[in-house]
Amino acid sequence: MSRTRRSSYPAARRGVASSGGGATRAVTRTLSEDPLGGTARRTVLPSGLRVLTEAIPAMRSVSFGVWVAVGSRDETGPQAGAAHFLEHLLFKGTRKRTALDISAEIEAVGGETNAFTTKEYTCYYARVLDEDLPLAIDVMCDLVADSVLDPADVETERGVILEEIAMHDDEPGDEVHDLFARAVYGDHPLGRLISGTEETVTPMSRRQIQSFYRRRYTPPQIVIAAAGNLDHAAVVKLVRQALRGTPLDTGPAVPAEHRPAGPAVRTRPTATLVEPKESEQAHVILGCPGIDRLDERRFALGVLNNVLGGGMSSRLFQEIRERRGLAYSVYSYASQYADSGLFAVYAGCAPGKVDEVLELTRAELAKVAAGGITEAELARGKGMSKGSFVLGLEDTGSRMSRLAKGELLYGNLMPVDELLARVDAVTLDEVNKLAAELLGRPMSLAVVGPFDESAFA
Repeated sequence: MSRTRRSSYPAARRGVASSGGGATRAVTRTLSEDPLGGTARRTVLPSGLRVLTEAIPAMRSVSFGVWVAVGSRDETGPQAGAAHFLEHLLFKGTRKRTALDISAEIEAVGGETNAFTTKEYTCYYARVLDEDLPLAIDVMCDLVADSVLDPADVETERGVILEEIAMHDDEPGDEVHDLFARAVYGDHPLGRLISGTEETVTPMSRRQIQSFYRRRYTPPQIVIAAAGNLDHAAVVKLVRQALRGTPLDTGPAVPAEHRPAGPAVRTRPTATLVEPKESEQAHVILGCPGIDRLDERRFALGVLNNVLGGGMSSRLFQEIRERRGLAYSVYSYASQYADSGLFAVYAGCAPGKVDEVLELTRAELAKVAAGGITEAELARGKGMSKGSFVLGLEDTGSRMSRLAKGELLYGNLMPVDELLARVDAVTLDEVNKLAAELLGRPMSLAVVGPFDESAFA
């Protein structure tokens, strides 16, 4: 399958030495001056750590995040869950602060902190009033750079994580998504649980987590992003002060490239996985491998997804819920990674209606694969894509995330106007060609509900 890709910007624009060594001084450039927001700037520190900000003077708050290009797919089998375990532990104390200090200092000014782990990156973030940004920078940089990973805390958080895993198992609507990833990816890291399992988390030692921490959390792998009422130079200065004397205060290095695509991830031809569970509702996902996030057809995929199951006007919602009342929740979605992707349809329905829901879903997918979508649907799908993107930029948290994801996942920050233009440029022929290829692929099935494993053979 041929693919057209946009390359990341060259080293000279990224402010690193052309000889391949690290820059000897911080290099700053303006990324964009967006009429819908503020001015975005990027500084590369000599250590290879990057600082990106978007100044939005009209805001009275700032969202600040430390993003690390490490996720669950970077773990070996015995390490499964290490990235998530580490995320928990970094809030438990540093050489300067106890766990209570970390939470109390931010909450004392009305701020909030949190973190999350994905399959390809981990984020630690805080949202505070603009005047309290120096405190947020000091606290968040401290916990990411200089956590002590006390052995007692490791044992405490091990128990918390095992409870989290058990709680997840009690949420079939969440569990089915992990089951579907396993149906498609099998034993590949993309098919594993982000949290790990009881079998991998229970024996994991403090030494293993410490080794993962220091090997993976290095300046070239870290992007710091902030958005709101701020001054870029001041943020860079505060970050450098906060990291001084910590393990992230290192010598010159080159920022890591965004995660390379490499060869496409090998997926299973098809699979049906059933998790028997006594419940009042069945949860099903039907889907197939999709496209990776650098595939130029991702804009056409966004439009196609909106038409199929992206909202209340979508084909699947109208057919399965509105006309027939077979399910309360039904939607389609696309997940994209550096070298792979998923496209799937989810439905939650009464167990006795599963067969009918699956039959209607397959029929609708086959109909679009064979006949495509209409001009009216194309226009609606584009409008949904543009509207959801722009409306999603109305808070500092989403703008901060956009900066970091652009840097980590794509190697550039696409201006808002360019992104909207790319959506507008999607043609009916592009969407229909993608639908024919994607929806014509063999489908895998994941089911959580009161069924035995042979029910869908």
